[in-house]
Amino acid sequence: MKKIFDFTHFRGDLFGGITAGIVALPLALAFGVSSGLGPSAGLYGAIFVSFFAALFGGTNTQISGPTAPMTAVSMVLIASILAVNDGDLNKALPIILTVFLLAGIFQIGIGFLGFGKYIKYIPYPVVSGFMTAIGIIILITQILPALGYYPKEDLEYVNEFKPQAEEVLLNSILSEEAGEGILVLEDFKETIQRAESISEAEILKESQTLAASESSGVIGAIKTMPKALQNINWLELLLALGTILLIYGFKFITKAVPSTLVALVVMSGIAFGFNLDYKPIEEIPSGLPIPNFEIITGFSLAEITPYIFTALTLALLGAIDSLLTSVVADNMTKTKHKPNKELIGQGIGNSIGAMFGGIPGAGATIRTVVNIKSGGKTRLSGMFAGVLLLVILLSLGPVASKIPAAVLAGILITVGIGVMDYKGLKAMPYMPKPEVVIMLVVLVLSSVWNLVYAVGVGLVIASLMFMKKMGDLTAERSDVKSLLKEKAWEDEHAFPQALKEEVFIKHIKGPLFFGSTSDFQQLATQIPETASAVIIRMGRMQYIDQSGLYAMEDVLIDLSRRNIKVLMVNVLEQPKYMLERIDIIPDLVPHERLFKNFRECLNWINENVKNKY
Repeated sequence: MKKIFDFTHFRGDLFGGITAGIVALPLALAFGVSSGLGPSAGLYGAIFVSFFAALFGGTNTQISGPTAPMTAVSMVLIASILAVNDGDLNKALPIILTVFLLAGIFQIGIGFLGFGKYIKYIPYPVVSGFMTAIGIIILITQILPALGYYPKEDLEYVNEFKPQAEEVLLNSILSEEAGEGILVLEDFKETIQRAESISEAEILKESQTLAASESSGVIGAIKTMPKALQNINWLELLLALGTILLIYGFKFITKAVPSTLVALVVMSGIAFGFNLDYKPIEEIPSGLPIPNFEIITGFSLAEITPYIFTALTLALLGAIDSLLTSVVADNMTKTKHKPNKELIGQGIGNSIGAMFGGIPGAGATIRTVVNIKSGGKTRLSGMFAGVLLLVILLSLGPVASKIPAAVLAGILITVGIGVMDYKGLKAMPYMPKPEVVIMLVVLVLSSVWNLVYAVGVGLVIASLMFMKKMGDLTAERSDVKSLLKEKAWEDEHAFPQALKEEVFIKHIKGPLFFGSTSDFQQLATQIPETASAVIIRMGRMQYIDQSGLYAMEDVLIDLSRRNIKVLMVNVLEQPKYMLERIDIIPDLVPHERLFKNFRECLNWINENVKNKY
């Protein structure tokens, strides 16, 4: 019986897990703040995803937790759900966590269905454009907190949204009255009475929500930048710059200690030790994480439905992120991961994390590499990393709450710079133009529009371009555009010269699918009225899809109406099965006109066609 845990490398796993957990700590806090749910959400995600993905996953040395791509998509999702819930996080939280839970369940489903092996077929230009966009989004959106500017706290900026806030509140009153059956146009008194009950605090809160929404995302941050530059908090900026300089500079001193952790401790120590007037992160709750039971009861199905596609995107993104990291781990440890089992483990981790209020995560490359280099060899290392973060939460939660927000902004700026795909950007001048177009489309749409939809658009464009290219290549190899220009194959040189104007030979040298059917359909029009037979050589046609099948049926019906006999040579297994399913064989091509090789076909021609003419 196979052991569940291997304790032979316990010391290495312990040290690797502790080291990876230390590296994960500042990133978990930073990603939590960036997501909009606060540092505790990042920490909870890191704890549960790390522990359970390691326990149930298929990559022994993988360290999982919140990552830049997962956080970027989560950030967009959280902002959109908050926008339709009047900025009320308590009201929106059950919906947000349920979408995270669905993403985990989707990952489990993908793993159980065995789809893990298909993740590798996502085109590189789509992944490259997406990753670079992630970097741009994180980089630009963290400039405002690095400058110490928070739109919700700028009363001058917030007051600009006061008219819109009053309009939103009035529309809310009218919507309530409509639901209660009150006819507003017949009696304004009820509406006026309800409007008068709106307090200045409610108007301010709604104005702050609108201000935060307007300044969110790349476009919002850029539009708000002039105001931020007019209201720079120099202390916050110095803390952010100090963090960035330490992260990059400390690596030249030693790489034995994670520079991100050094920057977090040093800059936080300076801010706290000198009692500087800085903005701390949100308070991290002390005590054990508690499940959020409203995830089951605190919403309606209609509120979740619009975000199902986003949940699926999170699941696929987490799968890609994790399996790419698994490949890195394989190369370092000379082992082989189990992709489907890994996705099941990631799904379980994300599902449990969502129940406790954590943001979703995936396999993290840097943390995994640190774990391996520090001695981690089995799944215990990932579990130790999660346990360490839980210990830090329980013992140092109040201390962590004193970390300056600007320090985490500085950390995230370095993450944004590091996550961009510079390899793909440098290769742009040498890449095929269609691939450059795909990468740029995904990059631009992800940055300024919607991450989820941008990936969908990129995949559709990539698929269409691929189908066009495959169709062109198939048509070129099959010579489907001109029957008369086809070159004779070696075994066709003995074909009777006298029959070449009566019997035509068609070679199909590749799959007949929807990308090549339009050219194949020209076959019937290329055959003159003097023809008495057409030989279709199918020994190199390994595959035919439904579009190809019906295209062939149309051609054969046309030839049959003109009393032109069709002979097929060397029909392979899959095409023959399909042709028999819709009765092309034997209705249009009888079994006696199917031949294993060209010699048999030639004998039939000599016996049945030559004598006629």
